[in-house]
Amino acid sequence: MKKNFLKKSSLLVTLGLLLVFGGVYWWWQQRNTKVETYHEVPVVIGDLDVSIQATGTVQPKNRLEIKAPVAGRIEQILVEEGQKITKGQILAWMSSTERAAMLDAARSQGPEEYKKWSELYLATPVMAPISGTLILRNVEPGQTFTTADAIFVLSDRLTVKAQVDETDIAQIKLKQDAQIILDAYPEKMIPAIVDQIAFDATTVSNVTTYIVDVVPKQTPEFFRSGMTANVTFYVSSKKGVLLVPSEALKVSEGKTMVLLKASAGQKGGLRNIRVGSSDGHRTEVLEGLQEGDVVLSTEFKGVEKSSETRNPFAPTMPSRRGTRR
Repeated sequence: MKKNFLKKSSLLVTLGLLLVFGGVYWWWQQRNTKVETYHEVPVVIGDLDVSIQATGTVQPKNRLEIKAPVAGRIEQILVEEGQKITKGQILAWMSSTERAAMLDAARSQGPEEYKKWSELYLATPVMAPISGTLILRNVEPGQTFTTADAIFVLSDRLTVKAQVDETDIAQIKLKQDAQIILDAYPEKMIPAIVDQIAFDATTVSNVTTYIVDVVPKQTPEFFRSGMTANVTFYVSSKKGVLLVPSEALKVSEGKTMVLLKASAGQKGGLRNIRVGSSDGHRTEVLEGLQEGDVVLSTEFKGVEKSSETRNPFAPTMPSRRGTRR
């Protein structure tokens, strides 16, 4: 008799606890339930600019290392880094290892002996094979070098190597207008054009990109190799087109639809439309809507006023906001 009473009591306690926890869980779910609401968005006529964003690095279009044909020593340097160079210009004067040794021996015998041998065996000029900008000078007067050492580095022009995602590469065309903004000079907007699109892709962390060369229409003086750049590619610009917010679009089975609000002489509900270009925020409507129509865009609002969703069964932790250490 006593055992039956204990069993019944345990069962009642268990049922009671289940009801309590079930009620608390139901209350928590209801408190955090998302309520579907709609807001009205008018269909308007406006301008649509479609662009693609990418990041890149300033690099020489053609980087040329100048090396001496023989080992030796630099006697005199005639140029500085950043200087514009023309093809055939003399960059420096050098002595071969043999001439340098001979001049050092003649110098020890006096100025007249040194002058005699220096005029008899003239120094060799180091000349620029192309026109461009001197971006690196690796030697100083009196410094020796080998044939493997790059004495100078020339660049015909600086360009931005932009990394464009494979999903956007189809919209990039040669001679397409673009804009460059350097991280070092965020207030400077540099007009540019697309000069070259790579045929070979680069894949890093499962992301496939293509290198696109973007050349400034006029290279500014502050352009430097290695700078980080943000590039905007201008895909298209349309004036006076019918626009609807992209968030109002619904795609199902390959069809694009909007939820149209009923109005005088017009029935509401889902309507199929045909869309065109989009900038990500607004989308061009080609068929199915007209200016003045109102579409309903879905949004979800939580009943819970707090921005954080809390588990009612989790322990409450004291806030650290405002504490000092």
